[in-house]
Amino acid sequence: MPVDRATRQAWLIWSTAVVVYVAALFHRTSLGVAGLEAADRFHAGPAALGTFTVLQIGLYALMQIPTGLLVDRFGPRRVLVAAALLMGLGQVMFALASSYPLGLAARAVLGVGDAMTWVSVLRLAAAHFPPRRFTVVMSLSAALGGAGNLVATVPLTLLLANTGWTVTFLVAGLATAAYAAVVAWRVREVPHGVVPPPVEPVPLRTVTKRVVAAWSVPGTRLGFWVHFASMSTPAMLGLLWGFPYLVEAQGMSHPDASAVLSLLVVVGIVAGPVIGAVIARKPEWRMPIVGCYLGAALAGWAVLLGWPGGVLPPGVLAAVFGVLAVGGPTSGVAFALVRDYNPLHRVSTATGVANVGGFAAITCTAFAVGVVLDLVEGLPVAQAYRIAFLTVVSVLVLGVWRTAVWWRRARAEVFAAEGRGERVPVQLRRRRWDVLAEA
Repeated sequence: MPVDRATRQAWLIWSTAVVVYVAALFHRTSLGVAGLEAADRFHAGPAALGTFTVLQIGLYALMQIPTGLLVDRFGPRRVLVAAALLMGLGQVMFALASSYPLGLAARAVLGVGDAMTWVSVLRLAAAHFPPRRFTVVMSLSAALGGAGNLVATVPLTLLLANTGWTVTFLVAGLATAAYAAVVAWRVREVPHGVVPPPVEPVPLRTVTKRVVAAWSVPGTRLGFWVHFASMSTPAMLGLLWGFPYLVEAQGMSHPDASAVLSLLVVVGIVAGPVIGAVIARKPEWRMPIVGCYLGAALAGWAVLLGWPGGVLPPGVLAAVFGVLAVGGPTSGVAFALVRDYNPLHRVSTATGVANVGGFAAITCTAFAVGVVLDLVEGLPVAQAYRIAFLTVVSVLVLGVWRTAVWWRRARAEVFAAEGRGERVPVQLRRRRWDVLAEA
């Protein structure tokens, strides 16, 4: 039974858990400004460098559905403890790795630990906060996670320059692993006085049925494509290719490039709670907000790829990166859709399904950009990045198309439910395109 108010204990438990998510964002994006150092340390070309992110994010995507099942089986506290330990181990391995295969292994461990954080934090939020607060807490969690991104920009650049690779990543890894003890001590599965729900082991043979059931819900499918289209661009730039693009193609210094890259974080931190508050009060505005962002993102890429000469003024670069940054907070709409249109016992699985969307897109684009940069080696750097980034735009266009398709289908499902006299989570107004779709 959902709680009816947010207590002090709920905020304490949530704040303890969200620190793990902040750490996850730091570890996930640390290669964004350390990419050039990693290329030198591991003697890696663009495609090999892209493989670090492809492996880490690919494992993250693959782990989303298993993570939902693990949270259902063992509870978010145990899963968060395991996540902190795995992330700490992975970063320690990365600090000490001196060969490319060991570096890949380290990022794989890191990716598995990272994959366990977000679904766990959302489950704790659902258990400790009333439904009307869920969207706000979710947006606040994502915004605070941006603090991890922020530390992985200018501060990490300065740390790498002053203390070196090994010390920087070793301290980060050990601190994360040690924090697992705090999570085990502070976090509780349910509010005080509430009986924990009975554990229902999910046999392997029923996993596929549960995933298929979640995927068959139009709201889940729409959430998948919203996450796919909204999150992929800012994450791809922040995780790996934004910093090399700014330094190599745009001729920026390392500190200036870090400052522009930090806009992906700062804008996300500011926009996240605002978007969360708006869609909590006006849930019918969720998809119009997504549509406006996707249109702005396409316009931003048109500016980046179509600017005469390929080298943009710093102010224009900052403005475009700021617009693209809104995709992170916008992608949170996916989880609100999942929560609204799935029964409570399937929310974790459906959340994992939707979360796969953005990370599948990031995996594809990170790898494709590296491969294309290798193929066009010898061209002017600015031109090479233009060609490579066409793959990112192609993935974005695919996401926009499928989002539009499932937006209409999900709306049709809501109207059909209303017609049957069923209660729907959001009241929608019929539009002309709804009539055309039904016809």
